[in-house]
Amino acid sequence: MRVGIEVGGTFTDLVAVDGSRVEVVKVPSTPASPDVGAFNSLTAAGIEPALVTDLVHGSTVATNAILERKGARVAFVTTRGFRDILFFQRHDRRNIYDLHYKKPMPPLRRRDCFEVAERVSSNGDVVLPLDTAEIERDLIPLLAEGGYGAVAVCLLSAYATPAHEAQVKALIGAALPKIRVTCSHEVAREFREFERATTTVLSAYVQPVIDGYLSRFETTLAAARFTGSFSVMQSNGGRLPAVAMRKNSITALFSGPAAGVVGAVRQAERSGRKDLITFDMGGTSTDVCLVVDGTPSVSPETEVDGLPIRTPVLDIVTVGAGGGSIVWIDDGGMLRVGPRSTGATPGPACYDRGGTVPTVTDAHVVRGTIRADAFLGGTMRLDVDKAHRAFEEVATKLGLSVREAAAAAIRLAVANIVRAVQLVSTERGRNPRDYALLPFGGAGPLLAAEIADELGVREIIVPPNPGVISAFGLLAADFVRVAGVTRRVVLSDDAPPVLREEFARFREAAEREFRGLGLDGALIFELTAEMRFIGQAFEIPVDIDPGRLPTLSAADLAEEFSAAHRRIYFHGGEPGRKVEIVGLRFGVRRPLDKLPEFRERASRVVNSGETTVWTGGSALSARLVDAATLVPGKATCGPAMVEGYSSTLWVPPGWQVERDNPGNLIMRKV
Repeated sequence: MRVGIEVGGTFTDLVAVDGSRVEVVKVPSTPASPDVGAFNSLTAAGIEPALVTDLVHGSTVATNAILERKGARVAFVTTRGFRDILFFQRHDRRNIYDLHYKKPMPPLRRRDCFEVAERVSSNGDVVLPLDTAEIERDLIPLLAEGGYGAVAVCLLSAYATPAHEAQVKALIGAALPKIRVTCSHEVAREFREFERATTTVLSAYVQPVIDGYLSRFETTLAAARFTGSFSVMQSNGGRLPAVAMRKNSITALFSGPAAGVVGAVRQAERSGRKDLITFDMGGTSTDVCLVVDGTPSVSPETEVDGLPIRTPVLDIVTVGAGGGSIVWIDDGGMLRVGPRSTGATPGPACYDRGGTVPTVTDAHVVRGTIRADAFLGGTMRLDVDKAHRAFEEVATKLGLSVREAAAAAIRLAVANIVRAVQLVSTERGRNPRDYALLPFGGAGPLLAAEIADELGVREIIVPPNPGVISAFGLLAADFVRVAGVTRRVVLSDDAPPVLREEFARFREAAEREFRGLGLDGALIFELTAEMRFIGQAFEIPVDIDPGRLPTLSAADLAEEFSAAHRRIYFHGGEPGRKVEIVGLRFGVRRPLDKLPEFRERASRVVNSGETTVWTGGSALSARLVDAATLVPGKATCGPAMVEGYSSTLWVPPGWQVERDNPGNLIMRKV
């Protein structure tokens, strides 16, 4: 049996696959102890951990530790003269018209920043040797007295040669073995010292939290006689065994959203669709991602709480428009949706757990696109009256009826998501009409048709059990390791040998690491060169087929760079202008032996007959359809509500839906 458990802001999802049997479960998350919610899902599914051979996990533990400032007390060690780098940051303003704007604050104080005497040039030459005596005499006693749980070491040019950082780590480790030490060359061996420093500090900050979380998880699993493999999802769309994640926990920041994209893409490929716009609408937010030819866009950098983090992540745009997003009136009297959310506790008013403010989920209950007795397949009953009462104040202020106010909130949520889709498509030179829309998450299919209408998209693909597709994505993910290195070289005949040398070094290390993790089998390698015209401030990624490396020439690299530049900027640059390689990014992938089957879970309630859906102020009679009963070759025309265990698909007039042979629901504009 293979099991994927994804901890979200509102619900914890489980997908278990055992041959032809598929088990799907959603239980409320427990934000204070996410591991409790994870084991609650196993209990709800009736699964004995001893029977599980492969357990994959994704959670928001690392992200929450940063956002809530609940990480370890961390010390920062850097080269003398650069103590304030975390506070100086970049000379930019995110909100240029905000007179009260303040730069994002790192998770430590200035008194927690220390300097050591050393200097290495940008090409790796030692200018000033490391003063080890000073470290033993001055630094280590300060660290011992400070009560630190972690130390982040980021020396100025450690990306060029990590020898001094390794020495600092060894000295601290020998004197203070209980303190975890994280070095910048281990998490982001790249230039741009501010971004590298924040990445190192945040990695050290969350490392003890992740270690503690995984240790508790593994202890509980061991007590339940679990002997299978235990993996954790990464932000880059791949997973790694839990033991490997302890070395670089920062890669697990956005494991949940990444898993959702992976699961959706893998399932859509079964229907032959590879050009997609995915949107995951859960309880707290909506995550949107562009997928071209079956490959999600990847960004080399992300940020959390305004702080940059140099780690590859799926290029996902997030907006505060989830099922739990609060509907409110701003100071100007305008209706707003999000970004604040009720979360799992107390949740929307209709959950009857103490929530009183209106949310998007309450709006659906009022509109009728969520039926109170069919929620989660009938396992959780909603309170319709409390949903109506939650909207009374908003409706009164707007001079609308409760149903009109709920419909307005839904239209606003649609507009927020449409804007996010435009950010990943239109504003990057992609026409959304050329893609199929792929909604998932508990609330995604409810708004899919309305979003598609706004964008001019004519095809929607809804995977089975869309509310738990992130948990399925955990099981569908390959084992992946990504690493980057700064290596500046002018594009000439000297460049290809550098690429071959660095790639051979990475390949040898990756093969050794995967063997050590017990990941036998064929490995797939990837190579990306970060290139730019000399004098430019930032570079663009150029994908290179590793199979071409033996015969790759400087002319080939120049041609690849020109093509990549043209795709982004619609021109190849000035003829004859010199180009340089700034850095290299490597990837290694161990593919799954077999993608598990995924079928719709049957609901526990009778989904037949008709129901009333309120669109604006008018009533619309809609057919009720059980998602599990839809078969290939039989189309259902809107208006209809296709109800499943984990989500409901709203099919408005002018659309029709049909299940295909791989099990996906295909919606088309009539």
